[in-house]
Amino acid sequence: MKRGPVFGIACFTGASCAIEAIGHWGFDFVYLDLEHTPNNFGPDMERQILAALHAGVSPLVRLTGANEVEIRKILELGAEGVVVPHIRTRADAEICIHAAKFPPLGRRGAEGNVRAAGYAGPGFTWESYIARQNADTLVIPMAEDYEFLDNLDAILSVPGIDAINFGPLDWALSIGAPVRYRLEEPRIVEAYEKIEARARAAGIGIMCPVVPASPEHLADMVGRGVNMVICGNDMGLLQGALKGVAGDLAPFRATA
Repeated sequence: MKRGPVFGIACFTGASCAIEAIGHWGFDFVYLDLEHTPNNFGPDMERQILAALHAGVSPLVRLTGANEVEIRKILELGAEGVVVPHIRTRADAEICIHAAKFPPLGRRGAEGNVRAAGYAGPGFTWESYIARQNADTLVIPMAEDYEFLDNLDAILSVPGIDAINFGPLDWALSIGAPVRYRLEEPRIVEAYEKIEARARAAGIGIMCPVVPASPEHLADMVGRGVNMVICGNDMGLLQGALKGVAGDLAPFRATA
């Protein structure tokens, strides 16, 4: 992220093979989901995190909300970042940092017998573990409600936020605008631009879906300041491929 934009794919199917394929194709992160999928917090998500680590792609997990126990446990399972939906106030953002970061940034509880700490195995020290987690673990609140903009400066002033995930779909729903991935509706464009400008000034990144991830759309969004690009999700990409195959088959299908 310090050298330039990074690119990832969301995985909604929960399929380990899809996660590994994303890693094998050189994407920087995989966006795993607990909010809109039937994935459970335990074995399902642990398996997906392990698949990502095995394939060398950074596992970021969208949780169900600003829940301290969820945040701490998912990082201990080996996630390299948390995406927290529906952050509306400074207090919401403070919960994220409180749970994800060790002192002096937060108040995360310490346990060595977890994957993130290598189960306190060879070479483990508390000092190196705490320093590494505080430095390398991403905390990414989601801006997907109009209240985020109402409290923008207060939220961005919380130390420890690494990026803001702008969610155009839920933002549109929160203000009664047409639901679209593309930044087209003037009120959504205005909200995004205000958030991006303040975040950039604070040294905070911007994550956003770019769907479809065409060269033109990518150039537009990277030009708008997005440096964590979500290039769609596995189910959407599968649907697109199936639509193409179905179209190719149409001339060969029997008609009634």
